[in-house]
This record gives sequence, C-alpha cells and structure tokens, in this order.
Amino acid sequence: MPRPLRLAAGFAVLLACLLAAAAPAAAQLAQVTAAGQPQGDRNAPVSFTADTVTYDRDNALVTATGHVEAWQNDQVLYADKVTFDRNTSILAASGNVVLLQPDGQVMFADYAELTQDMKDGVLRGMSAILTQNARLVANGARRTGGLINELSKVVYSTCNLCQDDPTSPPLWQIRALNGVQDLEHKKIEYTDAVLQMYGVPVGYFPYFWTADPSVKRLSGLLIPSIGNSSRIGVFAAQPYYWVLDDQSDATITPMITSRAGPQLDVEYRRRFNAGTLDLNVSAGQLDGSAQGTIFAKGRFNFNDSWRWGFDLNRASSINYVNDFHLASIYGGTATVLTSQLYAEGFGEGAYSRLDTRFYQGVTSTVVASQLPVVLPRYEYSYFGRTDPLGGRLSFDTGSFNVYRADGTNTRRAMLNLNWDRPFMGMLGDEWKFTTHLYAAAYDANFFNEQPNFGTVPDINDARALPQVALQVKWPWLRDGGAWGTQLIEPILQVVAAPIVGNSQFNLYPNEDSLDLEFTDANLFSLNRFPGIDRLEGGSRLSAAMHGAWYLGGTTFDGLVGQSYQPAKDNNFSPQSGLRDQVSDVVARASLSPTPWLDLTYRTRLDKTNLATRFADATAGVGPSEFRLNGGYIYTTDNPYSFYSQPPPPPAGSNFYIPRNEISLGADSRIGQYHFSANMRRDLSTNKMVSVAAQGSWENECVIFSILYYRQYTEVGTYSGSSAVLFQVTLKTIGQFGFHAL
Repeated sequence: MPRPLRLAAGFAVLLACLLAAAAPAAAQLAQVTAAGQPQGDRNAPVSFTADTVTYDRDNALVTATGHVEAWQNDQVLYADKVTFDRNTSILAASGNVVLLQPDGQVMFADYAELTQDMKDGVLRGMSAILTQNARLVANGARRTGGLINELSKVVYSTCNLCQDDPTSPPLWQIRALNGVQDLEHKKIEYTDAVLQMYGVPVGYFPYFWTADPSVKRLSGLLIPSIGNSSRIGVFAAQPYYWVLDDQSDATITPMITSRAGPQLDVEYRRRFNAGTLDLNVSAGQLDGSAQGTIFAKGRFNFNDSWRWGFDLNRASSINYVNDFHLASIYGGTATVLTSQLYAEGFGEGAYSRLDTRFYQGVTSTVVASQLPVVLPRYEYSYFGRTDPLGGRLSFDTGSFNVYRADGTNTRRAMLNLNWDRPFMGMLGDEWKFTTHLYAAAYDANFFNEQPNFGTVPDINDARALPQVALQVKWPWLRDGGAWGTQLIEPILQVVAAPIVGNSQFNLYPNEDSLDLEFTDANLFSLNRFPGIDRLEGGSRLSAAMHGAWYLGGTTFDGLVGQSYQPAKDNNFSPQSGLRDQVSDVVARASLSPTPWLDLTYRTRLDKTNLATRFADATAGVGPSEFRLNGGYIYTTDNPYSFYSQPPPPPAGSNFYIPRNEISLGADSRIGQYHFSANMRRDLSTNKMVSVAAQGSWENECVIFSILYYRQYTEVGTYSGSSAVLFQVTLKTIGQFGFHAL
C-alpha cells in the first residue's frame, strides 16, 4: 500500500541518505521475553538480574552493575548499571542502555531515567531501530506513557553507514530540530526539517509527518507528481491515500493542467472474505469536452468450486486514456475495451463457465455498431479418466448468442466429442487411435452482412462432422557416447472424414475461425481452423520428421512436415498454404548450445519454390547479467481482412499486405543496477512502432529509476506519444517523480 507523506510547506524532489549509527545491541536481546505480569500494571514489581547488587538502606537505593537485565510487564531494560530509587520509583540506567519495546522496537541510549513501569522518563543520546532497516537518532527524548517519544535534534534514515568511514553522512537522511514519535497512531512528526543527500541539504520542510515504517496503511498525502506533456501541457497531481477501514481504502488524485483543464482520478479497493473489488473512476477536460473512464474488476468465491466476477472497462476516447496516463490500467493503447460478467466452476477434470461480454471502440477506426455483444455464452469441458478399453473420453459443449447492431446476429449450440486410445507396438512404435465428432446448430439473422457476407439474409441449419484418425510415431534413439544422443522420429497421421465442401461459407456463420495460420503447431490438428465455425473435412495424410540431438549441455530439436489430400479444399484462403492437394512445408528448429544462448525458428515455405510464407524467429543471448533478446515475424497476408469484405479479397486490399516486423531487447542485472531496453520496427512500412528504455539503481534505502517510452503507432486520432519518467524512492518515506511527454 502507498506510504503517506504530509507537507505543511515546501516540496523537495531528490535524494539523501543514511542515519547515524545506533549503539550495538547485546546478542542476547533477540532471546528476551517479557515476564508474565499483566500488561499495563504500573504496580507490578521490577525483576532483574545482574553481576552484583548493592543496597543503600539510608537512601533507599538499589544499585545493580554488570550485565543488568530488568523487566516489568512487557518492558525489558539492559544496561551496564541501573540504580533504583525506592522513594521516587525512578530507574536510572547508564552504559549501553537498551530498552526493548513490546512491539519489537529497540531503543538505545547513553543514559536514561525511567519510572518504575519504564513507560515514562527521559533519555540522553537516544537511538532506535525500526522495521525496514529504519533508524531514528536524537540528542534527547522524553517518553510519556510508553506511547509518545518527544525528540530533540532528530536524524532519520534507512541507509547503512559507510563501513570504511562510519562518521560520513549517509546517502540520505532527514535532520529535524524537533520530532515526535507517536507509537499509538504509528506516525513520526518532524518540525523544522531538512532533507540531506550525502550531508548536502536538498529540501526544507517546516513540518511534515510520515507513517511509522511498520505501518502498511495510513491515511495521508502521497508524493506529488509533476511534469509536462505536449498534449495537456504542464501538470501537477497531488494524490491522497485514505484508509476507510481494515478492508478498504482509496486513492484520490486531483490534477491540474495548463492546456487540458483539471482532472480527478479515484481508485477504490476493498477486500471481502470471499473476494476482492477494485474500482477506478476518472473525469476530466480534454479537447474542449468533458471526458472520463471507469475501470472495475471484481472476483468473488461462492465456495471452493465456484466463483463469479466482472470486468468493466469504459472510456470516452483513446486520447483521454493515453493523455492522462490511464492506459496502464487497461494494459496499453487499446482500440477496443472489453467488459464481462461471468460465473465459473472447477471440478475433477471438468470446467464450466457462463458469461456475457460487451465491447467498446474508443477510436474512429472501430465502428461501434459492428462490435458484437455476447449475451450470453456458456461452455462446459470434461476430460475423463482411462476407461476399461484403455481410452479416454473428453468433450466440450456450449452455446452463445452474438448480437450486432450492424452485422450478423448469431446463435449457436455446439458439441465436440473426442475419444483417444493410445497403445505401443512391439518395435517401440507409438500409436494413437482417435474418433472425433464436431456438431453444431445455427440460427442467424442478417447473414448477408459483415463479417459473413452470405447470399441469404437468414439461416437456420445444423451439421455434424465425424472424423477418425490414426497417428503413429516411431522414435529411433542412438547413444553416440562422446557425440551425445541422437533422436530420429518419423510421424504419420491419417484422417478420414466426409468432405465438407465450400458451401459452408453460405450456410453457417463464422464467429471463431477468422485468424487461421498454418504452422507446425497445427500440422496434426484434426481441424486446422482455430474454431468450429469452419471445418476441415475429407481425407488427408500428414507426415513429419522430428529430430533431436542432445550433446552435453547442447540441445537441438527440429521438425519438418507437410500435408497431402486427394483434392483441393477451397474452404481455405489462397494464401493459407492448405488449399491445394499438397500443402506448404512447415518447419521448426530450436538450438540451445549453452545456457546463455537460445534460438528458435518457425517457418512455412511455398510448396513449389520454397519461398517464405511465414516466419517467426526468436533469440536470447547472454547470461542473466546481460541478455539480448530478438524477434522477427513475417506473414504474407492479414487473415482478419479476408473477412472484411465478400471473398475473394480484391487486389490491393489489406489482405495482401504482409506483416514484417522485428523486435530487439536487452536486459542487464548487475548487483544493484538494472537496465533494460526494447524496440519494435515495421519493416514493411520502414517505420518504428515503439522504443523503450529503463534504468534503475537500488540499495537498502533508496531507488533511482528513469524510464523513456516512445510510441509511434497512429490509431484513429491518436498520433502516438513519448514519455520520460524520473523517480527517486526514499524507502519508508515516499517516491518523488517527474514526467515529461
């Protein structure tokens, strides 16, 4: 949770470091436990142990010297010498004084005078060890009720002192004329305070307070944020963190800008016994109009098997989302926002889900009337145990209703039924026999509109496609001794099914099979389409050769394959590689010669001239201290645009524009330093897509980080943006930041 910081006047953006050293604690401190007296009993006796004890009857003084340990209730005192005045009930302790608090806080002092219950008194040369490596030092302290420590000439930091020169100033520290440590309300107040970096003042605060380092949640002002944007101008935001109760809190952030007008952002979080709720709402002024967003997420459990939840994501425009830095909530620049309401259950080998989904386009490139509303959708999946025949039954069933204001309205019920029976041959050959059934019933209106462009306006039909498949793998393994182990594995699959024919384009809507890409991943799939609204029937033979070489720490794995069918299948698009009797060649190769090098390449090659139709390459080079990553993707067509107009796509349409993109990245972690950078470039347009770089340094008390991001992509009226973020985090105090766009 955020850690609050309240400012009465002044604000300093920058660093500073460590605290004066605390007196050494005795090794036995961690083993001390309080005596069994009732907490808060001021009249409880003080028990102690020491090397020697003397008693002055005339002055009623008890003096203990040498490894003195005194305790009462939940307070424990260590010192070299302790004198107890029975007339005044005052303890006077000197020499390596250590006071152990019931909450775990440890206080040190050169000299202390305490009441009998050790909750009131004064300390000279006081220092305290707090949680999260925090230290508090003062020339003197007045202790009241065990709850308030009034401090004079205070120093606070979470930084370690320099081992070579402990007298040198720490990286950062706060020095104040006076301070109050409120143990009851868990906060530390400072007056006339200066923030120092290596002893150099960088900020002055007449008054401010911070939460005690042990506190996770406390209401108060957070660190302000200031910056400059080419869109909204100079801006300043002042968040306020509000603890509502033990289960909920909120962050309220008003922002003022020089060009766009004010903005208010509110985040609300609540934890229930059965779930969580997160809500973010914002409103502001942009482009001369009032705009806003709402992002909400809820997750709730009915019991151990069932839960329900919702996601609500709505925005007035993509410009508002990006200009006010709300894109990170949804996950980047989004042209479509998705909202859903769902319930789902989990059982042994079973899953069930009922949901409804709504979509909102936040840019002019997305036509809102063409976006579907899924109301509702149901799905159930089951994966059974091995039956007496050695096979295993599995099935998926479900239904949905898709509504569009402009386009096809579809209602569908479906069933996928599958039974697999694996067995081994006498020569180490591995066999799998599969029977499969696709079945679906459709009812659709406006079928002649997008995304189907059928020849009739309404349809009402059903279909089923049974399939039988037999697959065999015959692995050949050779132990080559010093040359490692080699594997050669031919794979064959025969599929038999009725011929579907391309009449399915005019008979059945297509909601789930728009993005086909033929690769080695679906070479042996019973249906190479990603869904069931388009089915692949007929008989075919698929064959591949799989090979691997394991040589010490080096691993090479590869596969090359192809598919064959008796006749052409016009269900597939011309560029899919599956339309002709002989398919394109698909291949995969991966090489990992050392732990610091990984190479993977996937491709699809034209069956006639071996021209590249699809390529996907990834590479990782280097150890964790410095690692380079690269990626490349190429496709000859855009499958989505195939369904944006009646087929076949006209010459020059987006369908024939290849995707050709490269990405590079680097990541380095060396000690306290972390650097990363990445870029994406569209080679088909010869334009950059995005560039980002980040660097940070962290130790026990401070984090320095700088981030640069530039997005070049133009989406609707949004023409891209750049951002620079500089942040300094003083642990237990807060985070200072500057944004520039």
